[in-house]
Amino acid sequence: MTLLTSDAKGVYVISVTPFTDEGAIDFDSLDRVVDFYFEKGADGLTILGMMGEAQKLTQAESRAVAERVINRAAGKPIVVGVSAPGLAAIGELGKAVMDMGAAGCMVTTPGSLKTDPQIHTYFAQVAATLGEDVPIVLQDFPLSTGVHISDEVLGRIIDDVAQVVMLKHEDWPGLSKITKLRAAEAAGRRRISILCGNGGMFLPEEIARGANGAMTGFGFPEMLAEVVRRAGAGDMDRAQDIFDAYLPLVRYEQQPGAGLAVRKYVLAKRGAIASAALRSPGAGLAPAAIAEVERLLTRQDNRLKELN
Repeated sequence: MTLLTSDAKGVYVISVTPFTDEGAIDFDSLDRVVDFYFEKGADGLTILGMMGEAQKLTQAESRAVAERVINRAAGKPIVVGVSAPGLAAIGELGKAVMDMGAAGCMVTTPGSLKTDPQIHTYFAQVAATLGEDVPIVLQDFPLSTGVHISDEVLGRIIDDVAQVVMLKHEDWPGLSKITKLRAAEAAGRRRISILCGNGGMFLPEEIARGANGAMTGFGFPEMLAEVVRRAGAGDMDRAQDIFDAYLPLVRYEQQPGAGLAVRKYVLAKRGAIASAALRSPGAGLAPAAIAEVERLLTRQDNRLKELN
């Protein structure tokens, strides 16, 4: 088992959870999509996140999904989302997946946190609950949670909670947060890994600001991997050209309440999963939306041919 460290970089794709049309977990498609992500350039995976429909799974199903993915990954790093309203559930699932061989646990803030001291104390409590040897990915996603972590509070968490080795950066606007974190590290603060979410909407700029890669999902994970690789090597113009070719679909995926349906449609079309079904409550794409996605895919393919 390889544990996550503050040196982690690259692309950790947020994996979908495949379901049958009847709503059961499709474990054969789960195997297939894990292989697909790594074949397309992922360095690791993150499962049971918000876009993995974790909130629709039972604890037993969450453990079953984690075990299947960790085994399928055959030693490649798997981060498991263990967020829950209470610490007991976080501790139970966290212990289970770490025993299976997970690389670390991702935790976000419950909406009940209202003050800076509450936010700071919460992550200290999470660290104590998970145990001192468990690496933590702090998911900073105020657009979803409603909890805003200031630069100052985030800095205090990094100073005081050594188990936080990575920030999953999803603040929006939030590029300045990356800049401030890296400046503080240059002045002596402990360095952590920063991987960015938000569907990759600002990925070239995030890498330029000092992020180490992406922790997000997209129907074409090879784009994420190529942009991170080229931007990290300093080839920003080519990275931007590649990103721009996919940007219309990235933008379309950002529709609240519809983005996962778009992503699953594309993954099913590419053969990574058998069905684009979301577990209820959740609906697939209407015919008009499918037509729009197909048009974007055609234009994307033409643009990529021009680039190559």
